[in-house]
Amino acid sequence: RIYFPPCSEAAYSALAAGAAMCGQRMLLHLGLAPFAYPAFSTIASEVATARQGSGGRVSAPATFHMSHGLLHGGAAQHSESPMGMFWNVAGIEIAVPWGPADLKGLLRTALKSDNPSLVITHAFGYGAEDEVPDADYEIAFGQAAVKRAGTDVTIVACSMMVVAALEAAGTLAGEGIEAEVIDLRTLVPLDEQAILDSVAKTGHLVITDEGRLRCGVASEIAATVSEHGFESLKAPPARVARMDAPVPGNQVQEAFLAPSAEKIVAAAKQVVGQAAPA
Repeated sequence: RIYFPPCSEAAYSALAAGAAMCGQRMLLHLGLAPFAYPAFSTIASEVATARQGSGGRVSAPATFHMSHGLLHGGAAQHSESPMGMFWNVAGIEIAVPWGPADLKGLLRTALKSDNPSLVITHAFGYGAEDEVPDADYEIAFGQAAVKRAGTDVTIVACSMMVVAALEAAGTLAGEGIEAEVIDLRTLVPLDEQAILDSVAKTGHLVITDEGRLRCGVASEIAATVSEHGFESLKAPPARVARMDAPVPGNQVQEAFLAPSAEKIVAAAKQVVGQAAPA
C-alpha cells in the first residue's frame, strides 16, 4: 500500500497499471478529479488499451476512484467533473453512483471485474446517508434506476445531480407536472433502454449533469435520445449542465455557472410547454 504520495499521480497510476497487467487487482484513489489529469495518459493509453492491444493476452483489472464536483469555493483546480472526458476513452467502464448503497454495490462490481474501471463519486457524497445492507452484494453495471416515477417529463441525472433532480421533481409536482427521475448509475455501459422507455412514456426530456455542456454527459444523452427515440419526443430535449468556463473561486460566480434544481425546474417547464415537432 502507498499512502499520501505528494503530487505524483502520474507515477503511482503507472505503478498501479503495471501491477494490474502483472496480475494484481488494483484499487487506486486519485483524490479530487482534477488530480486525475496527470494520470490521464496511463488510463487512456495503457490501461484502457491493454486487452485489445495484446489480443486478449493481457488485462488490467484496475479500479480508479476520484471525487468530482463544484466545491463551493474550490476554484478551477479542485472543481472538475470530467465524466464526459473519460467517457470519450474507449475500453474503460465508468460508474457515477450517488448514495452509499449504490456506491457499495457498484464498487464491488468494479473490483471484481477484469475490465479497468473508473468510480467517480461526488466530493459532497462523503456525508450522504442511506440504508446500506450489511451483506455483501454487487450492482451490475449498465442498470439505471428509476428514483421517482412520473408521466409528464423525464429527468435524467447522475451523481449528486440526482438530488437536484429529485428536488426539482418535488417542486414540479406542486405545479401539476409529474417528473420521472432516472439515475444513470453508470455511463459505460449505458442503460439506453431505461432512458428510451421513460421518454416513450413522458414525451419530454431534461438531462442534468455537473460536467460542462459541450461534449458532456447531458449532451451525449440528448444525442442518444434524439437518434434512437426521436419519434417519442414532443419537444426538443433540454440540457442543464455547467457553463463552459473555468470555475471561479468566488462562490457567487460559481453558483451562476452551476446546474441547480431551480434551473432544472425552468427547463422542464419550458419543454413541457413547447409544441410537438412538426
